[in-house]
Amino acid sequence: MSRILKSTLLVLIIFTFVQCKKETSTKTEVIPTNEIKYAKGFSIVNYEGYAVVTVNNPWPKASKTYKYILKKKDGIVPDSLKNNLTIAVPIQSIVVTSTTHIPSLEMLNEEKSLAGFPNLDYISSEKVRALIDAKKVKELGTNQSLNTELLIDLQPNVIIGYGLDNSNPTLDNLEKSGLKVLLNGDWNEQTPLGKAEWIKFFGAIYDKQEQANEIFSKIEKDYLKTIEIAKKATSKPTILAGDIFEGKWYLPSGTSWGSLILKEANSNYLWQETTGTGSLSLSFEKVFEKAKDADFWITSGQFSTFKEMTDANPHYSQFKAFQNKNVYSFAGKKGKTGGVLYYELAPNRPDLVLKDLVKILHPELLAGYTPFFFEKLK
Repeated sequence: MSRILKSTLLVLIIFTFVQCKKETSTKTEVIPTNEIKYAKGFSIVNYEGYAVVTVNNPWPKASKTYKYILKKKDGIVPDSLKNNLTIAVPIQSIVVTSTTHIPSLEMLNEEKSLAGFPNLDYISSEKVRALIDAKKVKELGTNQSLNTELLIDLQPNVIIGYGLDNSNPTLDNLEKSGLKVLLNGDWNEQTPLGKAEWIKFFGAIYDKQEQANEIFSKIEKDYLKTIEIAKKATSKPTILAGDIFEGKWYLPSGTSWGSLILKEANSNYLWQETTGTGSLSLSFEKVFEKAKDADFWITSGQFSTFKEMTDANPHYSQFKAFQNKNVYSFAGKKGKTGGVLYYELAPNRPDLVLKDLVKILHPELLAGYTPFFFEKLK
């Protein structure tokens, strides 16, 4: 074999070896996706050294998808993903903007990472209130006007925000200031287990996916078990919900999570055939016409006594459920600064909400259980 041919073969062998090595080194190992079973607003795909979290429905009819790269120590993120927001995980400090985010931190034993929150008085969690009292959590103003200067001083690893529509100037300004904002759409989920499953979102940013999955699995198991218990009921009582606020009666729409959980408690919610993602807004007359003879009344968090109700509107006393003292509220469970626990914890713990409702509507099915959120009005 000629020296020229030998040299040519040697170059080809070296070139092929380098190419194979290059292809091997850039190949990314896909780890099984973290299954999201009920939530419609996000997904998690795991790779060796990093994860991709995609938030696709942070508010109703959102037209944009948000992709976040969660990079572990020494993880290598492909060039094709480097235009997306990258967060080093596990995070060490966080700012959240909704009380519904607080329980996930607590369940993951990460409440001490909370650096700031808007309207601290709304927080009910005893553990987080202790941190607030110790001056370890900063007051950040309001969601519409977050204290940007303080946030820049705090330099949290992430800020968990939420939007009601495509216009989020406060969050946009924070991003322009160099802060890292992740959108959370838990409030936009329409099923109880869909809302609760967002703990997996927080599990990912704390690099505690396995722990978050275990927590959710237990909630899911208890919720589904309670549905089966409710099916044994021999009656299906009619339900009125909500009450009047600023001249309008607000109650869950038929396709909302509030309506679904009433249905799964084996009741006949009188507006379960309506549609919509939030609340219905009706006149007193329309509600009274349809629900004056309802068996039970699940009110909002405005009232904890019958007198408070009639002081607000004497016409409440015309309902059969009021006359029979079958009115229940979650107003009694509050944090020490007045925050209503239900608003904070209920979306994360639908298993407790469902158990409460089954106990109220079919007490014989859950002997020995004491409702966690709801109490009969006094």
